[in-house]
Amino acid sequence: MTRRLFTSESVTEGHPDKIADQISDTILDALLREDPAS
Repeated sequence: MTRRLFTSESVTEGHPDKIADQISDTILDALLREDPAS
């Protein structure tokens, strides 16, 4: 039998990781609106 290790991370709203994700998502959305092939 093969053992597998599963890990996950959960952060709460307002956590710096969540804020960074929102910023990068906003930038990506803006770039894709201007150039869908970017």
